Amino acid sequence: MTPLAWIVVMSFAGGLLSVLVAAALSWAARPTWVPTLISYAIGALLGAAFLEVLPHAIEAAESPERAAMNILAGILIFFVLEKLVLWRHCHDEGCHGHGHDHHGHAQGHHGHAEAAGHDHGRSGLLILVGDTFHNFVDGVLIAAAFVESTPLGIVTAMAIIAHEIPQEAGDFLILLHSGYSRTKALVFNLLSSLATLVGGILAYFALSHVQSLVPVFLALAAASMIYVAVADLIPGLHKRTELRATAQQVLLIAAGIASIVLAHPLAERALG
Repeated sequence: MTPLAWIVVMSFAGGLLSVLVAAALSWAARPTWVPTLISYAIGALLGAAFLEVLPHAIEAAESPERAAMNILAGILIFFVLEKLVLWRHCHDEGCHGHGHDHHGHAQGHHGHAEAAGHDHGRSGLLILVGDTFHNFVDGVLIAAAFVESTPLGIVTAMAIIAHEIPQEAGDFLILLHSGYSRTKALVFNLLSSLATLVGGILAYFALSHVQSLVPVFLALAAASMIYVAVADLIPGLHKRTELRATAQQVLLIAAGIASIVLAHPLAERALG
């Protein structure tokens, strides 16, 4: 096959495979488990952001300072985006007391609703936007590797698929937590994964131009992961203050981080 054919096949198959495996793992979870497994999703998000995406964003940027500026800008962008989602929700349905303290309102009126999986779709939307950027960059990386050599491209694609699975599982759980049905969560995740194919094809035809945007896309992907984990998901964990619940949350967050830590080396070892 030509390098372009390899890029198309591996980008499409890679995005599809990682989403389907992650969805299968998440689909097996009962609805009542979702609030508990959100702790795992937080760990997977933070692990992916700080251990995978951020180091690459800093390495690809002109300087660490520029990378930090891009990430700060990304966090501000996602803050504004969330405000727009909230404004639209309140404008359409009316929010009693929503304007004063969103998280306070969530804890009061939403104490059980959010545990059942409703936050007006905020976290889910932000995750989908950030994941699309991340998938696009994965496509660029796959294309760059195949342009160098076919074996390197295959190894790169397999490693990307392996480390995407725990993150995609976390994303799927967050979509369920945001009130998406399992079918909608799967469809939106699959649509987001198509960005890998788009990134791969664009990178093949205009690698130098697309690669110049990689640091920005990586920074936005990291910003979305950090923002959703810290601003939207972690405050919900504080509703349960008992020691047993706290210990369970810490262990699941650690498990989410560990899955990201282990995924990449395991993939490299399996590929020899």
